[in-house]
Amino acid sequence: MDKSLWNMMEDMKKNCKFVDLSHEFSPETPHWSGFPAMEMSTLFDYSDGFRVHQFNVVSQYGTHVDAPLHFVPGRKGLHEIDVEEMILPLAVVDVTDKVKDNVDYAVTVEDIKAFEAEYGQIPEKAFVAIRTDWSHREDKDNYDAEGNKHYPGWGLDAVKFLVEERNVSAIGHETSDTDAAVDSVAHGYVCETYILDQQRYQIELMKDLSEVPPVGALIFCGFPKVKDGAGFSARCIAICPK
Repeated sequence: MDKSLWNMMEDMKKNCKFVDLSHEFSPETPHWSGFPAMEMSTLFDYSDGFRVHQFNVVSQYGTHVDAPLHFVPGRKGLHEIDVEEMILPLAVVDVTDKVKDNVDYAVTVEDIKAFEAEYGQIPEKAFVAIRTDWSHREDKDNYDAEGNKHYPGWGLDAVKFLVEERNVSAIGHETSDTDAAVDSVAHGYVCETYILDQQRYQIELMKDLSEVPPVGALIFCGFPKVKDGAGFSARCIAICPK
């Protein structure tokens, strides 16, 4: 019998770092402000012989996957995302310096090209995440005095470039929306609509991208195979060279 994959796994444990890119799942978990916090109750307990919990939670809660049909009728649901799309090369574009100067910053094509000038071209079928270190903030919505949100996101031209010129499979970010907050107010959710309309998925509210190198890591995205599911909480893991 071929045990090469087992041997590869042992080598990975010795030579790689594993980074959990997901928030814990609880009522305190960061989530989009329009959704209620999840509720958890004990349906059966040890006095019954075993413990079982019951959850009341929206599909896109905490760190979560958005399937294409989340925004676009007729596009893929969670059950139609191929398993090959759940294990991908991971590229992490660091824009933390720009976000420090402008919390409303939207990633540009120039950011992507500058990344590639330093690290090489993003491969096809990759997962591209933007690192903003927003997951380290306590106030993730960052409201101003008038009640407006301020957080960074993707720019439409950058997302189009990744799809049309690099043929990526998925994107991700540490904020609760694809679009920068001020852009979504002004123009709608254009980046999110575009990426999902292209039959790509995305992961929102990622964490600890600061622990992942710009290139060379793999991302494993786990989520339920919900028939016609628009999204679900996800567990994402990066395997990085030491």
